[in-house]
Amino acid sequence: MRIYVGHSSSFDFRNLLYEPLRKGLDKTHELVFPHETDETIDQKEILKSCEAMIAEVSHPSIGLGIEMGWADSMGLPIICAYRKGSKVSESIKIISSNIVEYSDPAQMVSEINRILRFE
Repeated sequence: MRIYVGHSSSFDFRNLLYEPLRKGLDKTHELVFPHETDETIDQKEILKSCEAMIAEVSHPSIGLGIEMGWADSMGLPIICAYRKGSKVSESIKIISSNIVEYSDPAQMVSEINRILRFE
């Protein structure tokens, strides 16, 4: 499954999101990390080639909200993950029934793997 990974750019996403997912997610999945490089990409076009989206929603982000709206309008399942103690928007419940609260990156990856086994 090709999975788009969306997030805010206001935290250390390379170490706290990309690396744990890269190392711990089931290797049958192809992960798309939109901010792996500083190169500008067309996220909407990339989403069209994906079968799901993981959205790290601990940090508010207009761009992430737009990407989630695109994914939802394309019918992609969206898994929302947020760090325990974060104040997240209630609107995520409208576009996702797969919402994961986690204490550390290992727990996040474990919960996402559990959800993906049943998708």
